[in-house]
Parts: sequence; C-alpha cells; structure tokens
Amino acid sequence: MHPTFGAGVALALAGLGGYVAGVHVSYPGRAFSLTALMAGVTLALVGRGEGAT
Repeated sequence: MHPTFGAGVALALAGLGGYVAGVHVSYPGRAFSLTALMAGVTLALVGRGEGAT
C-alpha cells in the first residue's frame, strides 16, 4: 500500500468520525472535520493513482 493512500484513508476516517460526533455534540473546531474528510479523500485518490509505486 502506498503511504499516501494509507494516510488519506486514515484522515478521511478521522474526518468522518469528527463529522458524526459534530452532528450529535457541538464542539469548537468541528468544521475542520469536513476539511479533513475532503483532504483525506483527495490523498487517498492521489495515492491510488496510476503513477503510484
């Protein structure tokens, strides 16, 4: 597995967990969970690309 793909999946899962927690409980910085989710999906797709070794 490419390290970028693994980091992207981990970041996307963390962002998704933060989003779900933010739906139930208001906490400061919960908007960053969407940023983490989008960045994680992007990293996972880049790490999965054709040129990945």
